[in-house]
Amino acid sequence: MSQNEKETFKAGTNPLDVTYADGVGELVVKPNPDDPRLTEKVPGIDQDGSPVIASVTVERPLTLFLNGREIVTMMTICDFPEYLAVGYLVNQNMLRPDDVVTAVEFDEDLEVVVVRTERETDFEEKLKKKTLTSGCAQGTVFGDVMEKFERVTLARGAMIKTSWLYTLMKKINTAPSLYLEAGAIHGCVLCQGDRPLLYMEDVGRHNAVDKIAGFMFLHGWKGHDKIFYTTGRLTSEMVIKTVQMEIPILVSRSGFTAWGVELAKQVGLTLIGRARGKRFIALAGQERIEFDAAHDEAADEPIELRRKGSR
Repeated sequence: MSQNEKETFKAGTNPLDVTYADGVGELVVKPNPDDPRLTEKVPGIDQDGSPVIASVTVERPLTLFLNGREIVTMMTICDFPEYLAVGYLVNQNMLRPDDVVTAVEFDEDLEVVVVRTERETDFEEKLKKKTLTSGCAQGTVFGDVMEKFERVTLARGAMIKTSWLYTLMKKINTAPSLYLEAGAIHGCVLCQGDRPLLYMEDVGRHNAVDKIAGFMFLHGWKGHDKIFYTTGRLTSEMVIKTVQMEIPILVSRSGFTAWGVELAKQVGLTLIGRARGKRFIALAGQERIEFDAAHDEAADEPIELRRKGSR
């Protein structure tokens, strides 16, 4: 976490009450492609055999401890390790909504982050019920995650206007990002109306989701009036984590998996995929979409994104 960000989130300050004039939707947290820790310059050659210098994303191991016990080692770009650690624990149900996090300690040299809580946790039982999922860099879902998923009730009155969707895609796709700088990265954005609020990136889409979940947990943000945007596929894991955050609308520029669609329909999540420029497809929760803008009013996707294709 940067010093500027630490100052932004002083006790008693709601990040949404602060004015951010950054020109790309007043993002509270956004990527920093100029951070020298996140990329390296590597020499190579192109298709013509000509020398090139490529910007490549740097991934590092990060070992997470909960109250002194080792939980997992993740591969991450390590730009927001505190949010990643807390969000991982939240999405694995190792932290309950009423848990109080007393400290999050990150040691960059040791590549370790420690989360401390007031109550004693029961992570040992959850580790016994681990199930592998389709997430990049090996995501995990624990045995009782589906139990929580089935109990969640998403906000029925939530909606998304097509004008919001087109505005969000334009703001997100034109925001400076590590993806545009180096690629090999996934992005997730928490939005409200037509405003992007949090933009997180990482080598695994589940890491980017967890960073947003961690921010929401630590700052007391609720998901019932939010929209979640991801560059990655709409898999079962993405649907489950979005529902766990109680966010009723999930949007992606990529495609769907059958189980992801099935789970979205089961819980009433609005699922919008292949959202690029003027086009999108909704396969679940279509009743939340208000068609207030014709697709020909939307801008085409930036050419650099069309060239890169799916992330």
